[in-house]
Amino acid sequence: MTESPSPDSPESPRQDADATDAPSPDAATAGSGPVATGQAVIQSYLKTLDGSPGVYRMLNEKSEVLYVGKARNLRARVSNYARPTGHSQRIARMIRETASMMFLTTRTETEALLLEQNLIKQLKPRYNVLLRDDKSFPNILISRTHDFPQIKKHRGKRTEKGRYFGPFASAAAVNRTLNHLQRVFLLRNCTDSMFESRTRPCLLYQIKRCSAPCVGRIDHDAYEALIEDAEAFLEGKTTKIQASLAAEMQEASDAMEFERAAALRDRIKALTQVQSAQGINPQGVAEADVIAVHVEGGQACVQVFFIRGHQSWGNHDFYPRTGSGAEEGEILEAFLAQFYENRPPPRLVLTSHPVEEHDLAHELLSARAGRNVELAVPKRGEKAELVENAARNARESLARKMAESASQTRLLTGLGEAFDLDGPPQRIEVYDNSHIQGTNAVGAMIVAGPEGFLKSQYRKFKIKGTEITPGDDFGMMKEVLTRRFTRLLKEDPDRELGTWPDLLLIDGGAGQVSAVQEIMEEMGVEDIPMIGVAKGIDRDAGKEEFYRPGQRPFALRHNDPVLYFVQRLRDEAHRFVIGTHRAARAKSMSANPLDDVPGVGASRKRALLAHFGSAKAVTRAGLSDLQAVEGISDTIAQTIYDFFHHD
Repeated sequence: MTESPSPDSPESPRQDADATDAPSPDAATAGSGPVATGQAVIQSYLKTLDGSPGVYRMLNEKSEVLYVGKARNLRARVSNYARPTGHSQRIARMIRETASMMFLTTRTETEALLLEQNLIKQLKPRYNVLLRDDKSFPNILISRTHDFPQIKKHRGKRTEKGRYFGPFASAAAVNRTLNHLQRVFLLRNCTDSMFESRTRPCLLYQIKRCSAPCVGRIDHDAYEALIEDAEAFLEGKTTKIQASLAAEMQEASDAMEFERAAALRDRIKALTQVQSAQGINPQGVAEADVIAVHVEGGQACVQVFFIRGHQSWGNHDFYPRTGSGAEEGEILEAFLAQFYENRPPPRLVLTSHPVEEHDLAHELLSARAGRNVELAVPKRGEKAELVENAARNARESLARKMAESASQTRLLTGLGEAFDLDGPPQRIEVYDNSHIQGTNAVGAMIVAGPEGFLKSQYRKFKIKGTEITPGDDFGMMKEVLTRRFTRLLKEDPDRELGTWPDLLLIDGGAGQVSAVQEIMEEMGVEDIPMIGVAKGIDRDAGKEEFYRPGQRPFALRHNDPVLYFVQRLRDEAHRFVIGTHRAARAKSMSANPLDDVPGVGASRKRALLAHFGSAKAVTRAGLSDLQAVEGISDTIAQTIYDFFHHD
């Protein structure tokens, strides 16, 4: 793909599609006087454009990208911007700021839409709609890599062999469904390595949550029947399953197998509880995403409900950046293109408002799904009720968020006044560390701003310094801050990306603040205010003392909302760093010596454990014993032996 930048435009990122040339004009930006902006600049490009599809960028006098757009006909689209009237306030502001434009021509409009969304995510223009939360959603996977399939939660790319069911709105929804499936279908959730090493049933078998295939309590055919029933349940065929279980129970009762009949009765009861607890269960919609948008005060909430197998698998709300006031159709078009970038669309997508350029959105979703995807705005019936329910949730969610944002703004203003800052901080970074007598030492950073806690910005730091004395909190804090600001200085030296903090909160008193100040001075970063938060008298919450470099410690009044706000920030940092430390400690406690042996993967590890019974026995085995294991070559046996007998 080739492009036509204006003379003072920045270079475009490399693109891989083909395109035709669109030479840039030599007007509008030349000369040494004030940079021209507005309709006249846009008008000057028309003589060089044709009717090709493509993507355009509008830039201000600083060459910052204001907007990225696509067009079926570039000349027609740009001529619309050149008109003096008929624009919304948002578009009129954007036109007034435009000092230059860049163009990329494409072969098709769908290709232009894909390129537009890639550039929006990369450049984050001010006037574009941007989906800021691109989290992946969990699925349920029935793995087919083993004779007795495992059922488990899966997040990420679908690379493992098996059947995937989802997406679910949250990990909690997956866990709840997995719990129901275990109670009804008695499927295993243990790993393959644990399955191979079992010699007796685990606790899940005792509490009737597993059929214990690991020790032969169920044969392959019977377990496969349970798998088929579980897959039918996840596809929404619950009535047939219930009828089948009822027939089996009656058959067992007639044969006076009362224990088996009672077990089947319990499974039917569990299935009934699942059906009654699922909430919205549309009868006429087997598979759909229900998407509704509500816009108010320049902010938007998009609510997505996941319907699979005639069952509601939860909902999730998104708050896209609206590009300074985009309307519902434009928001939905951008949302669909960005939301389904890394996830397959369902067969039906129901929306609350018509999508701009419906045919193009339909073509894009169908291409990503590899089959036809219906995109509709229902007006009546069950589908319309689903959309109305999603719209109501979007409306209520946005109202709550706007109330929380107003409260957060007041707290940030109060924080700036209480600590004599230049203004309300827009990005607060809170640092803490955790260890047990110096072991598994970790540091953590949490981030808060006008929108509350920004969990996607949280960071973990595994303490790596070998010269740090175990338990040296000052040394750990120095390492964390050094690594953090070294990266900031490298990635954003001009502080233009919004990743630099306005305020540092340090868990600790004068010593920690002094250590942090020393590091900041060494790195040449001396303009960021920092505050140490230390427990006061008797270490009681509410008696915190605050430390600033070169000033006496002070305290806030007991019922000051700012004090409660700072306590919340500190407690969130505690929660995050302690969770990180516990995860590191659990990993180190459960570490297998075989994990670090070169060339020993999951299958060879299983073979070794099955042969020797434990990892410890493998470490003590002789070379000839290792060579006798099926699947272990002489070369790998020598590698394993040398690894554990390097002396």
